Amino acid sequence: MSTYSVGQELPATSYIINRALLVGYAHASGDQNPIHQNEEFAKSVGLENVIAHGMFTMALAGRFVSALEGSAAVKEFSARFVKPIVVPANSDVELIVSGKVLEVGDSTVKIEISAICADVKVLGMAKALIRLS
Repeated sequence: MSTYSVGQELPATSYIINRALLVGYAHASGDQNPIHQNEEFAKSVGLENVIAHGMFTMALAGRFVSALEGSAAVKEFSARFVKPIVVPANSDVELIVSGKVLEVGDSTVKIEISAICADVKVLGMAKALIRLS
């Protein structure tokens, strides 16, 4: 019997993002785009400040999904980037990821994911399909 039910709100998880994490992610991913590390450059191209990598944001949402039943259980995961996460110097920003159960099948559960930073939705159409054990 599934421990999930349609409409169930899944507890939120908070992730802290700061410039040091962005530098680490840039090195690990090979994405050295200066909009993620250089405030002057980010502002010169019309951004408010340095922004987090979109794929880093999605990775944190993926961490939330993986924590539900384990990473091997994640069958599908998708999202659209709708707003960037602005990361000012010497600051931590909080990304809050939560979920809501959309469908429960015999062996799967479909989750709608919410990713909010500074009261702004940063991922849209975010969903995951998870195999139940």
